[in-house]
Amino acid sequence: MALLPHPPHTPFEHHDKFQHMGAFTTMAVLAAWSYPKAPLFRIGERLSFLGALIEVLQAMPAIHRDCDIRDWIADTLAVAVVLSITALYRRRRGATSSTNAAPASPAASEAHGSVDRSRAA
Repeated sequence: MALLPHPPHTPFEHHDKFQHMGAFTTMAVLAAWSYPKAPLFRIGERLSFLGALIEVLQAMPAIHRDCDIRDWIADTLAVAVVLSITALYRRRRGATSSTNAAPASPAASEAHGSVDRSRAA
Protein backbone atom coordinates (compact mmCIF):
# COMPACT_ATOMS: atom_id res chain seq x y z
CA MET A 1 0.00 0.00 0.00
CA ALA A 2 3.01 2.29 0.44
CA LEU A 3 3.27 2.80 -3.30
CA LEU A 4 -0.41 3.07 -4.20
CA PRO A 5 -1.40 6.51 -5.49
CA HIS A 6 -4.57 6.45 -3.39
CA PRO A 7 -4.20 4.09 -0.42
CA PRO A 8 -7.38 2.81 1.27
CA HIS A 9 -8.77 4.66 4.27
CA THR A 10 -7.69 3.39 7.68
CA PRO A 11 -8.64 4.27 11.28
CA PHE A 12 -5.31 6.06 11.77
CA GLU A 13 -5.52 7.95 8.49
CA HIS A 14 -4.48 11.27 10.00
CA HIS A 15 -1.67 9.69 12.00
CA ASP A 16 0.71 8.64 9.28
CA LYS A 17 3.54 7.87 11.71
CA PHE A 18 1.37 5.33 13.57
CA GLN A 19 0.74 3.54 10.28
CA HIS A 20 4.44 3.46 9.51
CA MET A 21 5.39 2.29 12.98
CA GLY A 22 2.69 -0.39 13.01
CA ALA A 23 3.75 -1.78 9.65
CA PHE A 24 7.46 -1.85 10.50
CA THR A 25 6.83 -3.22 14.01
CA THR A 26 4.94 -6.10 12.42
CA MET A 27 7.67 -6.74 9.87
CA ALA A 28 10.40 -6.64 12.53
CA VAL A 29 8.56 -9.11 14.77
CA LEU A 30 7.93 -11.47 11.87
CA ALA A 31 11.54 -11.23 10.66
CA ALA A 32 12.97 -11.86 14.13
CA TRP A 33 10.72 -14.90 14.62
CA SER A 34 11.21 -16.21 11.07
CA TYR A 35 14.99 -15.91 11.07
CA PRO A 36 16.13 -16.71 14.62
CA LYS A 37 19.75 -17.35 13.52
CA ALA A 38 20.06 -14.08 11.57
CA PRO A 39 21.92 -11.27 13.31
CA LEU A 40 19.39 -8.75 14.59
CA PHE A 41 21.55 -5.90 13.33
CA ARG A 42 21.25 -7.26 9.78
CA ILE A 43 17.45 -7.52 10.09
CA GLY A 44 17.32 -3.94 11.35
CA GLU A 45 19.61 -2.72 8.60
CA ARG A 46 17.52 -4.34 5.87
CA LEU A 47 14.19 -3.12 7.24
CA SER A 48 15.55 0.40 7.64
CA PHE A 49 16.75 0.27 4.05
CA LEU A 50 13.28 -0.86 2.96
CA GLY A 51 11.75 2.15 4.73
CA ALA A 52 14.20 4.49 2.99
CA LEU A 53 13.51 2.86 -0.38
CA ILE A 54 9.76 3.31 0.08
CA GLU A 55 10.29 7.01 0.78
CA VAL A 56 12.49 7.43 -2.30
CA LEU A 57 9.93 5.69 -4.48
CA GLN A 58 7.13 7.82 -3.05
CA ALA A 59 9.01 10.86 -4.34
CA MET A 60 8.27 9.78 -7.91
CA PRO A 61 5.70 12.14 -9.47
CA ALA A 62 3.67 9.28 -11.00
CA ILE A 63 2.82 7.89 -7.56
CA HIS A 64 1.44 11.20 -6.22
CA ARG A 65 2.73 10.57 -2.70
CA ASP A 66 4.92 12.60 -0.36
CA CYS A 67 8.49 11.67 0.50
CA ASP A 68 9.08 12.42 4.19
CA ILE A 69 12.30 11.58 6.01
CA ARG A 70 10.35 11.56 9.28
CA ASP A 71 8.44 8.53 8.00
CA TRP A 72 11.75 6.71 7.50
CA ILE A 73 12.84 7.73 11.00
CA ALA A 74 9.55 6.36 12.43
CA ASP A 75 10.10 3.10 10.52
CA THR A 76 13.65 2.76 11.82
CA LEU A 77 12.68 3.60 15.41
CA ALA A 78 9.94 0.96 15.41
CA VAL A 79 12.37 -1.65 14.08
CA ALA A 80 15.04 -0.66 16.63
CA VAL A 81 12.62 -0.97 19.55
CA VAL A 82 11.36 -4.40 18.47
CA LEU A 83 14.85 -5.75 17.82
CA SER A 84 16.15 -4.38 21.13
CA ILE A 85 13.37 -6.15 22.99
CA THR A 86 14.08 -9.30 20.97
CA ALA A 87 17.80 -9.12 21.85
CA LEU A 88 16.99 -8.78 25.55
CA TYR A 89 14.57 -11.70 25.35
CA ARG A 90 17.10 -13.89 23.53
CA ARG A 91 19.87 -12.99 25.99
CA ARG A 92 17.62 -13.77 28.96
CA ARG A 93 16.38 -17.02 27.42
CA GLY A 94 19.97 -18.04 26.62
CA ALA A 95 21.13 -17.36 30.17
CA THR A 96 18.19 -19.29 31.61
CA SER A 97 18.63 -22.30 29.31
CA SER A 98 22.39 -22.54 29.92
CA THR A 99 21.90 -22.77 33.70
CA ASN A 100 19.29 -25.52 33.29
CA ALA A 101 21.15 -27.47 30.60
CA ALA A 102 22.04 -31.11 31.15
CA PRO A 103 25.72 -32.10 31.21
CA ALA A 104 27.09 -32.44 27.69
CA SER A 105 29.43 -35.43 28.11
CA PRO A 106 29.51 -38.67 30.12
CA ALA A 107 32.58 -37.41 31.99
CA ALA A 108 30.65 -34.31 33.01
CA SER A 109 27.72 -36.40 34.20
CA GLU A 110 30.05 -38.59 36.31
CA ALA A 111 31.56 -35.46 37.78
CA HIS A 112 28.08 -34.41 38.87
CA GLY A 113 27.41 -37.80 40.45
CA SER A 114 24.92 -39.11 37.89
CA VAL A 115 26.25 -42.18 36.08
CA ASP A 116 24.44 -43.66 33.09
CA ARG A 117 23.48 -47.19 34.22
CA SER A 118 23.09 -48.50 30.65
CA ARG A 119 26.79 -47.90 29.94
CA ALA A 120 27.95 -49.52 33.20
CA ALA A 121 26.82 -52.98 32.07
